[in-house]
Amino acid sequence: MATPARTTPDPAGPIILFDAECVLCSASARFVLERDCRATFRLASMQSEAGRSLFQRHGLDPDDPASLLVVGDRVRRDSDAVLGICEALGYPWRLARVFRLVPAVLRDPVYRVLARNRHRLFGRRETCWVPPDRYRDRIL
Repeated sequence: MATPARTTPDPAGPIILFDAECVLCSASARFVLERDCRATFRLASMQSEAGRSLFQRHGLDPDDPASLLVVGDRVRRDSDAVLGICEALGYPWRLARVFRLVPAVLRDPVYRVLARNRHRLFGRRETCWVPPDRYRDRIL
């Protein structure tokens, strides 16, 4: 029997730290919120007080982020964070785990090039992305 979908966020669930001024990052955050029917993830922008604190705690500069972080039982960053998110979203997104066959030493440089150039390639918002009201309880 399938487990019913959780309608409230897991307070102990992993936190995705993202750049709410980045068009790609904001679209990705919305993508996760809309597909995370079990409310596994909570999100924090690096521009928020909680996000800045978590970025700094894990050795990253929130004013010049070079990575996406997922903070949970362990900290994941770069391509490992992206793959961990996809795997947790379930089918069909978990099929992305096939990219784990590619060593991180090859995956991460590709991720970092995109991360460094994300504003130039995808655009930058004038103001931080604000999620729809129905997701507010999942945003730190």
